[in-house]
Amino acid sequence: MKRTLQGMIDAGEPLMQQAIDAMRSYHEAEAAGYPTDEVERLRVLAESLFQAVSEYQLRELGGFTNTLH
Repeated sequence: MKRTLQGMIDAGEPLMQQAIDAMRSYHEAEAAGYPTDEVERLRVLAESLFQAVSEYQLRELGGFTNTLH
C-alpha cells in the first residue's frame, strides 16, 4: 500500500468502524437499561477502541505516541 494520507485512512477504517459500533452498542445498552456492569464494560470497550484509533493515526502521521510494548 502507498503511504499516502488516503492509504493510511483506508487502512485504519475497519478499526474506526469497530469503535463506532462499540460506542453505538454502549449507548443502546444504556438507553435500554442494561445492568450497570454490562454498560460499563461496553463503555470501556468503546473508549479503548477510540484510543487505539487515535494512537494508530498519530503513529501513521509521524506524531508522538507512547512506546509500543
